Amino acid sequence: MEVAALLTAFITLIVVIDPIGLAPLFVALTQGMTTAERRAIALRACLISVGLLTLFGLFGEAVLGFAGISLSAFRIAGGILLFLTALDMLFERRTQRRRGQASRANDPSVFPLATPLISGPGAIASMILLTGQAGGEWSGILAIHLVMIAVITVVLMFFLAAGLLERLLGETGINVVTRLLGMLLAALSVQFVIDGLRSVGVIAG
Repeated sequence: MEVAALLTAFITLIVVIDPIGLAPLFVALTQGMTTAERRAIALRACLISVGLLTLFGLFGEAVLGFAGISLSAFRIAGGILLFLTALDMLFERRTQRRRGQASRANDPSVFPLATPLISGPGAIASMILLTGQAGGEWSGILAIHLVMIAVITVVLMFFLAAGLLERLLGETGINVVTRLLGMLLAALSVQFVIDGLRSVGVIAG
């Protein structure tokens, strides 16, 4: 698999999952806990997320086929979903929604950390789209999953350093970074839609 494709996969997942945006929420969800308890929750949430995204990365396309949905159609739908996520990031709606999900949590490791905050609809759609672009080659599918594990590792690192990061960036810094990532995700989502339209012959290659 080409380095450019792997870089695109990394950027897509890192923007969709948004480790920097999740860090303050992790702090809020684990407020009053010891360092050991926070570490255990962070590790458990990330491992569950890897399991969920691997499941959809390996079998998501088969599920689509069983439901009679073509990969091209899912690519277009996924691109639209990611574009809506980008709009949420640009206008701060995603942060507000995540805070609402966090406020309802008692045991945060599975819900809402693992799902839907880390492995949410956007991340799941991205995994299906990215593994679909591998063209059925196991080397490419494996590479996409290794990229996904690298992104989740970044999430874990941000969780473990969440308190320090929040103090360094502040709320303004986090908002700026979130909006920049939102612009990048908007461009990537449009590219997914273009690829889907091209694959069904709506636009020229």
